[in-house]
Amino acid sequence: MCDTLVAMPSETAGGAVLFGKNSDREPNEAHHLLIVPAADHPEGSMVRCTYRSIPQAAHTCAVLLAKPSWIWGAEMGTNEHGVVIGNEALFTRIPPAKGDELIGMDLLRLALERGRTAREALEVITGLLKEYSQGGNCGFTRPFYYQNSFLIADPTDAWVLETAGREWAAEHVQGIRSISNAITIQREWDEASPGLVDFALEQRWVKSREEFSFAEAYSDNLYTRFSDARKRQSCTTRLLHETKGQLTALTVMEILRTHIHNEPAGWVPYHALVGADVCMHAGYGPVRINQTTGSMVSQLTAETPVHWLTGTAAPCTSLFKPVWLDAGLPDTGPVPGKTYTPGSLWWEHERVHRGWLMDYLYWSERFTPERDALEAEFYAGAQQLQGAPVEDRRAYSEQCFRRAAELEAQWLAQIQSETRPKMARFYYLQAWKGFNALAKMPEN
Repeated sequence: MCDTLVAMPSETAGGAVLFGKNSDREPNEAHHLLIVPAADHPEGSMVRCTYRSIPQAAHTCAVLLAKPSWIWGAEMGTNEHGVVIGNEALFTRIPPAKGDELIGMDLLRLALERGRTAREALEVITGLLKEYSQGGNCGFTRPFYYQNSFLIADPTDAWVLETAGREWAAEHVQGIRSISNAITIQREWDEASPGLVDFALEQRWVKSREEFSFAEAYSDNLYTRFSDARKRQSCTTRLLHETKGQLTALTVMEILRTHIHNEPAGWVPYHALVGADVCMHAGYGPVRINQTTGSMVSQLTAETPVHWLTGTAAPCTSLFKPVWLDAGLPDTGPVPGKTYTPGSLWWEHERVHRGWLMDYLYWSERFTPERDALEAEFYAGAQQLQGAPVEDRRAYSEQCFRRAAELEAQWLAQIQSETRPKMARFYYLQAWKGFNALAKMPEN
């Protein structure tokens, strides 16, 4: 389950387009940051995606991807032209194809590699849907099939694209917009596939063309309900409205850290067996089996867009660090594997994250002020470097990643040095005992 949002220049404090996304995946599904350079390709070349190959474009743009490490595509990312895209799972009445298909994350990467504007990226995805449709297993340890939606933005434009098989509808964003794991486009859209309404009429999902609503006709209500998508999308929309006109990248980071189920004594991740939050935490199955494994915030300007990446799980326990695509990606260690990978940014953070979870309120009171202070310092420095030479921005990005790692090392030392009772409930402890065993996590 995921959440993605955007605010156009009219709604932000500095006149930039602001984009944010949480990628929710399985607890041991490592998140990987990757830059792929621009390239020219010989005529007749093929590109191997997650499960299948398709003809390669003559030229592909440089891209920065935030992705499950085992998948060719990505949950979110950007390209050298300032296009950003976030992907969401959708559950519809059209059964997802279970063969070797293009998955939604493949479509996202292909659009970033081939689209120089948000509009072009939209056309890339809809063209690929027409030719190849979509499907394929997106599950890490268990089969998981779904359709897809996308929020696509660039420094001046943004679109919501929601799909079901080869059918789709697109909405041109005005002001603010958020999406989650549910179809949100209903009776009004700006563009759509030619057969969108006719297919629903043929399937008798709607009685007449006049009554047609994309969300009502195509949604699988059971899976959509269990995802808590409408509640999460309502939450992010409300938070964007409450701060519109004053929105900054820091505001979007805080929205991505939102826990909906606030309690008088303070929110903790181990009280509920069901439910989903914007900042998602896995728990005891079979419903709460995913968590936020990586987060991204983009500040899109015509000059030098800056992207804020955690590269690590649970934004409430992570720091957002600045990255400029043209300045490169700081060293994040070896590519994270399916089990604990020493030196990997994602897996080293898991030692902090999983220790923090066992006494969430205690460690949050100690670590959150330090996180916020350092992040605010990163943000202020990055604003001063907008338009600065690439060497200066590269050095600053590397410094921020290094200082974030040093702070997290201090947190881990505190967690290891203090003997604290595990405040989490029995079933939650058992769930994480299982996750840790599968990941071969070292003892804290």
